[in-house]
Amino acid sequence: MTEEHYIGVDLGGTKILAGVFDSEYNCKFTDKNKTKAELGYKAVMARIIETIRGAAHLTGIDVASVKGVGIGAPGTISADGTQVLFAPNLNWRDVPLKADLEAELGCPVWLGNDCSVAAMGIHRSEFNSEPNDMVSIFLGTGIGAGIITNGVFLNGATHAAGEVGHMVLDPEGPLCACGTHGCYEALASRTAIFKKVKAAVDSGEKTMLVDEGGKPFNKIRSGKLRRAVEAGDKLATKVLDETCYYTGIAIANLCNLLNPEVVALGGGMIEQLHETMLPKIKEAAAVRTMPGARQVKIVATKLGDHAGITGAAILAQDNA
Repeated sequence: MTEEHYIGVDLGGTKILAGVFDSEYNCKFTDKNKTKAELGYKAVMARIIETIRGAAHLTGIDVASVKGVGIGAPGTISADGTQVLFAPNLNWRDVPLKADLEAELGCPVWLGNDCSVAAMGIHRSEFNSEPNDMVSIFLGTGIGAGIITNGVFLNGATHAAGEVGHMVLDPEGPLCACGTHGCYEALASRTAIFKKVKAAVDSGEKTMLVDEGGKPFNKIRSGKLRRAVEAGDKLATKVLDETCYYTGIAIANLCNLLNPEVVALGGGMIEQLHETMLPKIKEAAAVRTMPGARQVKIVATKLGDHAGITGAAILAQDNA
């Protein structure tokens, strides 16, 4: 019997990761590319296709032979799963990603919100579908979440639920990519950290986060942030502490509203810094969570960077 394959794609604001999976959710091979969102929709789509074909090539299969491709895309997905309606970190509006990719790949493609898809991967693969009520939060270029309540994914009336990164935590706070001030994402994402560090450096503060020689920088990778914190860099520690503080507030709000059994944290910052971040996040959450919701377990996902591609492969398998 020929082995069935599914390809899962995690499309982020910074990178594209694709993985080939068998029907038991085992990942065979992965391939990765930079997103380069500034190049526009057509260029990013070409990079998605290149990454998918790269993972298939490493596995020794043809893309057209797979049962399906699942894609977790950042932002709001249309209710019929055909379009990315709004992805602020990619500057996309109303793009027909499903049809465009199917025309190029020659196999079925299914779209989902990246964080909901990653939450599916964590819930199904890591937790064996056991928690009936669970929230997964992902801290990366932006911040998103997937929410499971009473065993069912919360999609909302127009499939736009789960945008916890756009909960307003400080109405007087910085402008977010969505156009609102003080969103959780504008206060605590890696993009927010970069902006805070840049402002501090422009004001004369010293930090390991800037390349030697004071060269201009346009991003901060999670690994570099971890190394700076471990070395006792004051600015790196300060901005990370702020991320933990706002994440704790966001979790407390979600616990008071949804009363989950588990809050699973993922994304690049958590993968690199969970040992430092988790105690501070838990402390910030605990003092703001109502007594009836304090039994929640706040954990870092063990799937790490593979949560998104695992969930995307499951999305493909469920629909194929």
